[in-house]
Amino acid sequence: MERKNKITLIGAGPAGSLLSIYLAKRGFDVEIYERRPDMRQVEIGAGRSINLAISTRGIHALGEVGVLDSIMKVAVPMKGRMMHAVTGELTFQPYGKDETEVIYAVLRNELSMALMNEAEKYPNVKIHFNERCTGMDFRTGEVELRHEITGQARTLPTELVIGTDGSASAIRMDMLKVGRFNFSQQYLAHGYKELTIPAGLNGQYQIEKNALHIWPRKTYMLIALPNIDGSFACIFFFPFEGEPSFASLDTEEKIMRFFQTQFPDVVLLMPGLLENYFTNPIGSMVTIKCDPWHVDDKALLLGDAAHAIVPFFGQGVNCAFESCTCLIECLDRHGADWRRVFQEFGQMRKADTDAIAELAVENFIEMRDRVADPKFLFRKKVEQALEKKYPTVFVPKYSMVTFHRLPYSVALSRGKIQDRILAELCDSIERIEDLDWAKAERLIEKELTNLRIH
Repeated sequence: MERKNKITLIGAGPAGSLLSIYLAKRGFDVEIYERRPDMRQVEIGAGRSINLAISTRGIHALGEVGVLDSIMKVAVPMKGRMMHAVTGELTFQPYGKDETEVIYAVLRNELSMALMNEAEKYPNVKIHFNERCTGMDFRTGEVELRHEITGQARTLPTELVIGTDGSASAIRMDMLKVGRFNFSQQYLAHGYKELTIPAGLNGQYQIEKNALHIWPRKTYMLIALPNIDGSFACIFFFPFEGEPSFASLDTEEKIMRFFQTQFPDVVLLMPGLLENYFTNPIGSMVTIKCDPWHVDDKALLLGDAAHAIVPFFGQGVNCAFESCTCLIECLDRHGADWRRVFQEFGQMRKADTDAIAELAVENFIEMRDRVADPKFLFRKKVEQALEKKYPTVFVPKYSMVTFHRLPYSVALSRGKIQDRILAELCDSIERIEDLDWAKAERLIEKELTNLRIH
């Protein structure tokens, strides 16, 4: 078997940079082609870089390649959700069963730069910037590139290509031409706009540091994630059309009146609200599914290029990092038999990426509509009580996804079972004291005892 020692990655974002480290540690020569300039030397404007939330799956991958400590230096722990009512009332909902179960907020650019720095410590990794991939000829293995500054086009001979070039992947676009390639995309009717709560005096946080803040307003919401400099990256999720919507908020007066009515506590913290609102673009959110993810032993899609999801479970980067881990596990099992590696990787991963896509859309509805609902909050208390009593059996869906490495597809199916149990137990009670523990035990015994989580 011919060993392909040189691997070409398209895209130097978090997934591409992490994968390059995995591959370099196994002796492969890795060349990365990135369409953007080097963000370590050129300031990249804000507007489309939703802050990331690193959790167990991502932490595992970062630990495997030895970069976890450097990433944690630019991350802020978040212990739970802090809900903000219109009246200003605050409600805190912990993410996990105790303070060891937290997630970590990190700026996308900070994560990308830290991973690129680590990747370039390996002599067999080279990153080429301002090189946009415009397509690939799978017959010849040539990749088409265009330099973003000079406009010069060229073809690059390759041995093996992995497309980590995101939801608008040029590699995937050419896979559509191969035939027998399944593809779907589904956009949300909501877009997003980035806003900022700056740090206070002496870099102090103006609201609770160790929380993900949510202002839920039924059909829309605002969230805020902490940065290490004391500021908060805020994302305003809002319908594109209708009333109210991005289309209807088209003047300074309308914007200020809307925010003063719906988010009065935020307006006081955002001196740059109008500037952010008019300067930053409206981003769109899409779920992308496709298969197969590879063409023979020549090219593979990984991360958002293969399975883009909406950001509401905080799993986009964690899912991509876990995909890197799974691919390397296949490589370690089979060696550089790339056709076999690619086939097995797709077979073991597709159901899980479809599952987290479904879970992410579900969580959008939960964050937007339900987190301020007293019935929902009571149900969460019952869920926590069941987890405390049956810790290896009844694990909340959020915890299965965020604090375990259980396959996403298993978390989805178990979550549906547990939702039915919770609905039955909470149907006619309003206090924890009235919970029918005998009934709970019967339901759990019937549905979950053979599915313990270790």
